[in-house]
Amino acid sequence: MSENATEKTDVVLIGAGIMSATLGTLIRRLQPDWSISVYERLDAAAAESSDPWNNAGTGHSALCELNYTPEAADGSIDITKAISINEQFQVSRQFWANAIETGLLDTPAEFINPIPHVSFAHGPEGVNYLTKRHAALADHPLFRGMELITDETEFASRLPLMSQGRDFSDPVALNWFEGGTDVDFGALTQKLLNIVAGSGSVNFGHSVSNLSQQSDGSWKVKIVNERTKRKFTVHAGFVFVGAGGGALRLLQKSGIKEARQFGGFPVSGAFFRCTNPDLISEHQAKVYGRAAVGAPPMSVPHLDTRVINHKPGLLFGPYAGWSPKFLKEGGNFDLLKSVTPFNALPMVSVAPKEIGLLKYLISELASTTADRVDTLREFVPRAVGSDWELITAGQRVQVIRKSGPLNGSLEFGTAVVNSADGTIAGLLGASPGASTAVPAMLDVLEKCFPKHFAGWKPTLTEMIPSFGQKLSDNESLFQEVWDWTSTVLRLDGSTQTPADGDRVAVTTAV
Repeated sequence: MSENATEKTDVVLIGAGIMSATLGTLIRRLQPDWSISVYERLDAAAAESSDPWNNAGTGHSALCELNYTPEAADGSIDITKAISINEQFQVSRQFWANAIETGLLDTPAEFINPIPHVSFAHGPEGVNYLTKRHAALADHPLFRGMELITDETEFASRLPLMSQGRDFSDPVALNWFEGGTDVDFGALTQKLLNIVAGSGSVNFGHSVSNLSQQSDGSWKVKIVNERTKRKFTVHAGFVFVGAGGGALRLLQKSGIKEARQFGGFPVSGAFFRCTNPDLISEHQAKVYGRAAVGAPPMSVPHLDTRVINHKPGLLFGPYAGWSPKFLKEGGNFDLLKSVTPFNALPMVSVAPKEIGLLKYLISELASTTADRVDTLREFVPRAVGSDWELITAGQRVQVIRKSGPLNGSLEFGTAVVNSADGTIAGLLGASPGASTAVPAMLDVLEKCFPKHFAGWKPTLTEMIPSFGQKLSDNESLFQEVWDWTSTVLRLDGSTQTPADGDRVAVTTAV
């Protein structure tokens, strides 16, 4: 079929996940005269990594995730990463709360709900670690209110499903934070895309086959309508690649030199989803344990309460797997296609340095269903396999960053990649991902629109009262922001959002 005439738009967003939806909403608020076009290969929003059953939804704020509070060689607990992640999640909360107040979002219970966040360890070493972790965090403004629980009776009262059949001669400990959340990023993405559609179009069943930069700095993005097979080209001033695992290959196709330093290693996974409503009712918390030796941070085991479509659910996992696909709905040649002359040797160099990870993946791939149920019993001692079904989680692509002509390093966070001229950007990596979508997209805006960014600051401060400030350095501001977002997002037990005139006054001066 012949290619039609070029269409024009100011901004192209590739992928209809939480990142594109967040960036599109920010742009609509900051520059409402710009047109925005979203193109998604699948037939629904948030169908890949942002889907709630693909395990996007903890509301990562480092309240319970132990990989953000590592124990140093001298036995001290490093809370630097935990503070950074928590700060970022507070930015996301403010953005969502402002969108509720301004009427852009509605019904917060459809995408965010209060759920305690809990760290769990057992054995003398584990109890000692959580005791030190609590001491390091409990007096910090962002973590104040965290409890240390070592009493068997209190443990059983708060986590009945985890206590039944447990041998408490093996000591246990919990770090309990009541103010955690569960976020349905699938529902949130759909709501944000409705906002984006007001400034342009959201197109499902459309894939991007290629993209090339023109002499004036703009981009020609080649699109295929997967339903009709019509091919056309979109001319855009700015392109964001928010295609999850597909982002790396598209950034490579763009030809920008900044993409040359990256490779990707796909990691798949599975979860047990509870099918017994009686068990689901006996557990209302997100409980994170400690990762196995040699396991990547994203493999930290957790028994996770979810709230999807107002209905509670329960997940346990993850169980690591491997596939050459970069997306759950990707192709078996994704990994091979991502290897280039620029990243081949750095990717190969990672293997000898990650022997522990390779051994872990091999052992996980060899696990049987019975082995997986045994792992579950560390959290649920009386677990019965028939109460749980195995579901495939979202595909994750861990970043391999080039660190020398022949060397590379495996990274487990997220990385913003943008061209030097700021006309194209993309996001690579995995956790904490969705929970830090707002600060990640603010980073994109600052890097790609430096001439506009200063003029946007008043509007950004209106949306995000702590913009430009560190809440960890300003306890009174943090408390104001926390109280305001908790009330507006109905995380404090309230049933109504305050009217504009009743809004909590939040300090914005630096």
